[in-house]
Amino acid sequence: MNETLVCAVGNVATQPVYRELAAGASARFRLAVTSRYWDRDKNTWTDGHTNFFTVWANRQLATNAAASLSVGDPVVVQGRLKVRTETREGQQWTSADIDAVAIGHDLARGTAAFRRAAKPETAAPAPPRPEPDWQTPEEPADAAEPQRSEPVAVS
Repeated sequence: MNETLVCAVGNVATQPVYRELAAGASARFRLAVTSRYWDRDKNTWTDGHTNFFTVWANRQLATNAAASLSVGDPVVVQGRLKVRTETREGQQWTSADIDAVAIGHDLARGTAAFRRAAKPETAAPAPPRPEPDWQTPEEPADAAEPQRSEPVAVS
């Protein structure tokens, strides 16, 4: 399948919104990506145009992103680019979304302390069941017919 994979470097523009859905955890936030260029006339770096992307994360990535990201954090996002066009109230809107595969803080612009996420709790395994006793149990002496010590003659 042909997909457009992108790597975007920018800043978290909105606080991540976390939701628990039937299909699992989901989180989304806006990412601001501003190009920079060297302005020869001013002899300085200058900010160019800013693009905004909606970043979607699922499952464990969503849980970790919601717990780790704040507005203004510099991040690197890798994922699949999805460009959508829709009409709302007679106006045409185009939006660019990234279905994230990986999200991380941009260590070129700061430090981070990594902590492994606790593994989701799984149901405890059921205790082992005892092996069935396949032998026929012997009946107690008082429950059966009285046992005779002498052989009985049959005629």
